[in-house]
Amino acid sequence: MLKEYVIKTSKREEFIDITGYVLQSVRESKVKDGIVVVYTPHTTAALTINENADPSVKEDILGFLRRMIPKDGPYTHVEGNSDAHIKSSLLGVSLHLIVSNGKLLLGTWQGIFFCEFDGPRTRRFYVKVVGE
Repeated sequence: MLKEYVIKTSKREEFIDITGYVLQSVRESKVKDGIVVVYTPHTTAALTINENADPSVKEDILGFLRRMIPKDGPYTHVEGNSDAHIKSSLLGVSLHLIVSNGKLLLGTWQGIFFCEFDGPRTRRFYVKVVGE
């Protein structure tokens, strides 16, 4: 089962919790044991899994990325969003997760995040659930 989701980001850089969308896809698929692939087709966005209980974790990650890959670096790409392309490449545009007994296997504090690095924009991501 493949589902497309559309979200609107509101800042240049932000992490949006998309765990609920992925859980919904798993429920609707009725897959008992399998794999979930989450993918975004954007070159200035990414996906990651990290703690979703304390919002300061997201801000710490974004702060680190901003310091290591500043917006106004010595880049040759003329669109002014080279930092966003680099951040997307480092974090990646896809995730693979496990479904066991009809449940998504995530750690107690883990959430799935869409990472915006060149917003605000309308963005898409896909969730593919395969298995038994």
